Amino acid sequence: MTYVLKINGKSHKVDVNGETPLLWVLRDVLKMTGTKFGCGMALCGACTVHIDGAATRSCITTVDSVGEAAVTTIEAIGETPAGRKVQRAWLDQDVVQCGYCQSGQIMAAAALLASNPRPTDSEINDAMSGNICRCGTYNRIRAAIKYASEGGR
Repeated sequence: MTYVLKINGKSHKVDVNGETPLLWVLRDVLKMTGTKFGCGMALCGACTVHIDGAATRSCITTVDSVGEAAVTTIEAIGETPAGRKVQRAWLDQDVVQCGYCQSGQIMAAAALLASNPRPTDSEINDAMSGNICRCGTYNRIRAAIKYASEGGR
């Protein structure tokens, strides 16, 4: 079936089964490989994208459920005010180690700051709790989110 998806401000026509996870449409059909496959069960957060601004696990979100919603991926998050702050903070705070989970971490952090510009440590922990980092950079992630919420440099 043909679907028209609004991704990063542009319309993309895709011919896929409606049950296809958005993750695979992004990666395999549209060749947008910034969103990562981690677990396939919405447990790790590597596949996080925004759907109408909400952090959403693309590995379990079917294409037919997206409808006319706006999808934002890591490729375009820097075009949003919160995304720019988070990306700058990630660099300034030297968050990344191996980097595999970071697109999902950044997407979750940007959604948090877009909805809550001055989160407490507890709110940061709650918002980021579904995102796993095998390298254990959680302290740097939390510090970068606080840094971004305080305006950075």
